[in-house]
Amino acid sequence: MRNLTNQFRSIGQLNTRDEASDEMKITGYFVVFNSETELCEGMYEEVSDEAFKEIDLSDIRALADHDSAKVLGRTKSSTLSLSVDNKGLYGEITINPNDSDAVNLYERVKRGDIDQCSFGFDILDERMERREDGSTKWTITEIKLFEVSVVTFPAYADTAVQARSNEIKQFEQRQLETRKQNLKEKMKTWH
Repeated sequence: MRNLTNQFRSIGQLNTRDEASDEMKITGYFVVFNSETELCEGMYEEVSDEAFKEIDLSDIRALADHDSAKVLGRTKSSTLSLSVDNKGLYGEITINPNDSDAVNLYERVKRGDIDQCSFGFDILDERMERREDGSTKWTITEIKLFEVSVVTFPAYADTAVQARSNEIKQFEQRQLETRKQNLKEKMKTWH
């Protein structure tokens, strides 16, 4: 079990919706399940639908570009609604018409200038697979979600790639230690 803190991933795509009640909403899937993403060459990751089976969505914030000073909505105040279905984590952010930054962001999403989203989380559990082609894939099976974001430049953070590189080294070191231990055991039976 691993716990990588402050992970950010960009998987979803956004839209806008004008309600009959004149409410402005930014909507979309902030997480798409079982969709493999390439972190960098030879490193892949996906979020399993298992990751959201026990998820607590009672107090999640919607941010602009992962900036905690730019809160767009919050599940606790019912200005952000999140739901899990077979595809992923779907969300609707109700834009505050009195917040000019939020309205401007809504208009940018509406025009298509900004159309992607991301989410911030901690990894609580995952599986790692070394493939025959030498690549590595992580399947995230349990997370703690703390925010979803409307983002200008969606990308995996370099720190996530570095953390994953370190995990590969640790995995290979454990495999080497296991092989050494097995060889020692075999040598004992030969004597």
